[in-house]
Amino acid sequence: MTDSAVAVEGVTKVFPIPFSRQTITAVRNLNLRVEPGEVYGLLGPNGSGKSTTLKIILGLVSSTRGATKIFGRDSTLVQSRESVGFLPENPYFYKFLTGEEMLRFFGKLCRLTGTGLKQRVQELLELVGLTNARHQRLKTYSKGMLQRIGLAQALINDPRLVVLDEPTAGVDPAGSRLICDLIFDLRRRGVTVLLSSHLLGQVQEICDRVGILARGTLVREGRLDELITIENRTELILENASEPLLQEIEKLAASSDAKLVERRRSATTLERLFIQVTKPNEHAKKQ
Repeated sequence: MTDSAVAVEGVTKVFPIPFSRQTITAVRNLNLRVEPGEVYGLLGPNGSGKSTTLKIILGLVSSTRGATKIFGRDSTLVQSRESVGFLPENPYFYKFLTGEEMLRFFGKLCRLTGTGLKQRVQELLELVGLTNARHQRLKTYSKGMLQRIGLAQALINDPRLVVLDEPTAGVDPAGSRLICDLIFDLRRRGVTVLLSSHLLGQVQEICDRVGILARGTLVREGRLDELITIENRTELILENASEPLLQEIEKLAASSDAKLVERRRSATTLERLFIQVTKPNEHAKKQ
């Protein structure tokens, strides 16, 4: 049986409030799995526990209870992260380095040397569209360029799993499109991608499955086409249908010249589903 790329089992994270006896539960009894080769979107409003969950998976924060695994290995072990690339929401790079120097630095941290390192740096600069900016210092890079060079460093060790925290935050449409295309390319190559994002339209376009967090709890999870389907509704999509035909569609469709292009269940949008399942209910408001 193939191990999941990421397995989160009964994870709870409680943070103490300094100078107080109170605590904050950031993540509550969380269970989820990300299968190899899929793009999984972790969604939720601010403070829902997304970043905490990613940090627990990466071994950067220890959980209060529960366990996390990466390809079957306990994620608290350093060895579990040898095949992982990570781009945090607000990455910090040495601004005095050039783009090429920065990638060489991270490559050496991943034990790449010589010709192999040089070729890998060239490949990644071309992949993220920064070949012409390779000799510019990072302090001259725009937000979008920094995100792209950050994605390049996350890929320097040719990882099997890439974790991206808000990868297109603050990036212009062209740069955002490039990053989405890179994620598509990673999926095509069989790389697993776990990402969090507030841009639900992009998530709906690129993710195979999503999990929605609210107040530290997983409130909805599944394949996108299943989550956004509206029960008890069916759509008939016709081509070249006249207005009278539309008014009497059930009666006339079989005998008309209209072409039945597609029949499917009606669907909502990911954004509407997100708002619906994360909105506090009246009982929660009173507590």
